[in-house]
Amino acid sequence: MSPLMILAIVFVLLTIMGIPLFVSVGLTTALALFLIDIPYTLMAQTGYGSLTPFPLLTIPLFVLAGRLMETGGMANRMIAIATNLVGAYRGSMGLVTVFACMLFAALSGSGPATTAAIGSVTVPAMKRDGYDVPFAAAITASAGALGSLIPPSNLMIIYGLVSETSIPRLFLAGLIPGLMVTILLMITTYIIARRRGYGGDGDAFSWGPFLTAAWDGKWAIGAPVLILGGIYGGAFTPTEAAGVAVFYALFVGLFVYRELTLMKIVEALRFTALLTGILILLTPTLAFGQLTAFYDVPTAVQEGITSITTNVFLVMLLIGIFYIFIGTFMESLAQIVLFTAVFLPLVTSLGVDPVMFGVFTVITCEIGFLTPPLGANLTVAARISGISIERISVAVLPFILAYIIGMVILIFFPELTLFLPDWAYGEAK
Repeated sequence: MSPLMILAIVFVLLTIMGIPLFVSVGLTTALALFLIDIPYTLMAQTGYGSLTPFPLLTIPLFVLAGRLMETGGMANRMIAIATNLVGAYRGSMGLVTVFACMLFAALSGSGPATTAAIGSVTVPAMKRDGYDVPFAAAITASAGALGSLIPPSNLMIIYGLVSETSIPRLFLAGLIPGLMVTILLMITTYIIARRRGYGGDGDAFSWGPFLTAAWDGKWAIGAPVLILGGIYGGAFTPTEAAGVAVFYALFVGLFVYRELTLMKIVEALRFTALLTGILILLTPTLAFGQLTAFYDVPTAVQEGITSITTNVFLVMLLIGIFYIFIGTFMESLAQIVLFTAVFLPLVTSLGVDPVMFGVFTVITCEIGFLTPPLGANLTVAARISGISIERISVAVLPFILAYIIGMVILIFFPELTLFLPDWAYGEAK
């Protein structure tokens, strides 16, 4: 039996046994080092090096900023703006949830964090409007995944570090796909809500209440303008922007809205520590990713797939299917670190831009947020709504279809991804 097959079997067995993923990858990496007689110091060196890149600091800072903005009153004001903008129509509260998640995604950088922030307010509101609870939770889980696509995005930061791709280009590349997926989710929400007769009570749209809500929430809307405008205007790097976002959230929460307290700040720090603890996965997964070169995995994958087809669209679809399958039981961070090194050489050899492949990868990871048993967004939505993940998993299927449609559109029209970064920074060389 080949060493590669032995490693695959060991990794699958450890995962099935329920051993934590970072332990499974670490043990598999240690076995791989033993099989090809490489000193174990490689893991220690890679582990140290994996946690030293300065841009990694961006992830906990954006998570902290998002949590502070949620508890400091910005999330509620964004929901108020969205509510008054949409008005009272069929499915209006569901549409508000999607729209508010899109706005908050530009603050948090995290899918589960966006789901928690917006869903804690909108799920009870949808219940009061007569929505079926699994459907309300499914809207929140699927729209919350936009936090990983609309910049700033923690997953894009990881992909940029692993693939050595420009993070500002990745951020800008996610804007149009993010808006496209938002529209697809809103269409899905409206069709289902109209068929079931959800919502429709209350006041229709009028400028007065909307302008009042917009004025009250001007500080909340100013956050993404400051963060993204500062990055693309060259005022600061993404890491510096994350620091500015934390300061802005503290200032607005303490001195403008005055809803932040010491206990809320401590809770936000605790939430950030728990959510970013997943970065421990970087140490074993990066070491394992390096070993794929020793085992010549990228070449084997390239030869295997190109022996089936060299059509770039079919290759991307095959990779998308694989990513969606693997995302059902693997953390998105580990998925990006492990498989970018395997698939990126293949797709670039077929003419796919690394920036486009990064956005494509993030969309497949978002689908992973919505598929059991791991589905991080499903777990958060289940906690908020008080129902089982199984019930939400059925209700979320139409929204997964919306994401898949978005993924297919990007495969056939990569210009949607590359237009803004090429316009702002020039074509990549």
